[in-house]
Amino acid sequence: MGRHGTIAGRKAAQDSKRSAMFTKYGRQIIVAAKAGGDPEYNATLRVAIEKAKAIGMPNENIKRAIKKGTGELEGATYTELSFEGYGIGGVAVIVEALTDNTNRTTAAVRSSFDKHGGNLGTQGCVSYMFSRKGVLVIEKTDEIDEDALMETALEAGADDMEVNEDSFVIYTEPAAFNDVHGALTDAGYAFVEAEVEFVPSMEAAPKDEKDLKRLKKMIDILEENDDVQKVHHNCSVDLDEIE
Repeated sequence: MGRHGTIAGRKAAQDSKRSAMFTKYGRQIIVAAKAGGDPEYNATLRVAIEKAKAIGMPNENIKRAIKKGTGELEGATYTELSFEGYGIGGVAVIVEALTDNTNRTTAAVRSSFDKHGGNLGTQGCVSYMFSRKGVLVIEKTDEIDEDALMETALEAGADDMEVNEDSFVIYTEPAAFNDVHGALTDAGYAFVEAEVEFVPSMEAAPKDEKDLKRLKKMIDILEENDDVQKVHHNCSVDLDEIE
């Protein structure tokens, strides 16, 4: 099954967080649109829009977010923040946020760590255990030819493709992510998930189920925070499978 879990688990997790994801993707679009409101000439904006559409975000929300980013509509100014620390069991955690209130977000993230057996650390305390990679997850179906998919991905600049029981996971360098995403989209492939992530080079996990549940609770609370864009961790257990 691997660290990326099952397609069903990923879709269930996304469905349960859909309303929060509207807010998160809306902020991504606003920030991306500052570099230009036309997705044809702004690859980062194009990817953000596609991700928003994939979870059913209404077109009016997307258009409004673009206008806020370009300055056509008044909107908040967002600052990018990154936090590093440890969850229970020594699991390394990186939290990425977009916020209009740094103090509020910092306090909320620190509280989430403290209340669930974690410890918020300093910048660099865990990031050395991760590599920044583009990760594109495609559901495995009978219609997809593995060799053709790999050829398209590699020709566009991908580094590798992992084949799981129900998915293909394609890895890229961050600089190549937009090119690979665009090439696969143009070839007709749909993504279950497509993000630039921190991919762990070493893993850890709590030793008992009680601590796993505490870790999952901490991750869930962080992900439910509107300011938090993404939570990365190196837990070797698929937390989507923990009830």
